[in-house]
Amino acid sequence: MEMTQSHAWVVEKLYTEKLTPYRRFISFFRSRDALRTLFDDSELVRPNLRILDAGAGFGTATFALLEALRSRNIDPEVIDAFDLTPAMLAQFRCALDSQNITQVRLKQANVLELDRSLPSSWSNYDLIISASMLEYVARPELSNALSVLRARLAPKGALLVIITRKNWITKILIELWWQATRYSCQELRDTFAAAGFRDLAFSRFPLRYFWQNLSNHVVVANRGEGVQDIAGAGKDGP
Repeated sequence: MEMTQSHAWVVEKLYTEKLTPYRRFISFFRSRDALRTLFDDSELVRPNLRILDAGAGFGTATFALLEALRSRNIDPEVIDAFDLTPAMLAQFRCALDSQNITQVRLKQANVLELDRSLPSSWSNYDLIISASMLEYVARPELSNALSVLRARLAPKGALLVIITRKNWITKILIELWWQATRYSCQELRDTFAAAGFRDLAFSRFPLRYFWQNLSNHVVVANRGEGVQDIAGAGKDGP
């Protein structure tokens, strides 16, 4: 059930060597602003949440969520975050320190080895966010990674996944350039089901961030039965 050491090493090496280009890439596509819009009106965002950012990178999703929480005068109970690449976590920590944000706890971890890397207290999360991380798990291990995250959810917790869509645009921009795996809606349905999630909701970014919909799926799944749609955004996929 482990991401092989060689595969993890390749991913860590890629994002250590391309740290600056990747930051420019996500800035160009306004990823943080787009994520903020998903959180702004979402029923998933409520007071006293226990939150985990899985594959946090520079903290793009965490900072977007913090902005959405502040706009509603909501305080989370816990915000934890992990990533595979120490160089990215170091920049995340610097950004937190520069804004005097002390409530976010960071750890280095491989998503397939969380029991080895994270404290047992890092569990029972109401919301787990994984933005642009799971496409770097080897395809045969994706259902295992989803199972690991599902085990960290509270009984009524929700998993929000942003993952690369399979089309010709992402073949060039994501697979070839960033060495990430791409998925169709049906592939995700099958893989989430194998991980124990019964139902999925496929949502979309608002129209003003239409380019994010060309390259990404937005998937929401509950640990238990039923689903929650995010922000009332339109449904997507078959």
